[in-house]
Amino acid sequence: MFQDNKGTALITGASSGIGAIYADRLAARGYNLIIVARNKDRLDRLAADISERTGRSVEVVAADLSSKPDLARVETILATDASITVLVNNAGIGAPVPTWQADVDLMEQMIDINVTALMRLAYAAVPGFVARGAGTIVNIASTVALAPEFLLNGVYGGTKAFVVALSASLQNELADKGVRVQVVLPGATATDFWDISGVPLAGVPTEIVMPAEAMVDAALAGLDLGETVTIPALPDRAGWDAFEHARIAMVPNFSKAEPARRYREALGSA
Repeated sequence: MFQDNKGTALITGASSGIGAIYADRLAARGYNLIIVARNKDRLDRLAADISERTGRSVEVVAADLSSKPDLARVETILATDASITVLVNNAGIGAPVPTWQADVDLMEQMIDINVTALMRLAYAAVPGFVARGAGTIVNIASTVALAPEFLLNGVYGGTKAFVVALSASLQNELADKGVRVQVVLPGATATDFWDISGVPLAGVPTEIVMPAEAMVDAALAGLDLGETVTIPALPDRAGWDAFEHARIAMVPNFSKAEPARRYREALGSA
């Protein structure tokens, strides 16, 4: 038996991995879909499979989000299709080498997709969500946003830190307007992301790699629980709460009329 229609979910990076699983799960929850990725053949196969199993409408949009014209097409869909109730910003790329060894043009492309495209799609969706008094944005980040020193490539970690910061700001701005924002911070997840990035998954310790299906199911459970930040592998929510409390406790001391005493003492002007 099919559930009542909950509107349309637009999912980027949907041709495989995390995005394809989100498409499957959201269709099963009662959403029609708009699935976006570069590989049209994969999208077509996924759309046919989901439609057959769930009876949901699945629209395919082949687009490279690093291309301004392609990105603009997806922005227009988000800005004009009033049926869209969920945006899953999942598209992203990584890098297999240290920042200083990486091709700077590839680093710029990473920023184009991981940061610029995600930001522009959120901006395209939000006005309609606010006007309708409802909508959900799910931004896929990474735990490296919180632990960049443990990642090989700093630009990738920086892009994911941006996603966390943007999500927190949007949630603060939109919470009283009926719009929900969730940021998901997976750890190592079993997808083809690794091979595409040049780091074979076979070389990653199995004890830290979560199946992609389990990751998405945990993220959706976090959304159901009302979480604004979901770390699927974190055993105890209290760990995140302690992190946030420590951060918030520092905020009143971030901006003052004079430097901290230790710096004045170091300059001999205490």
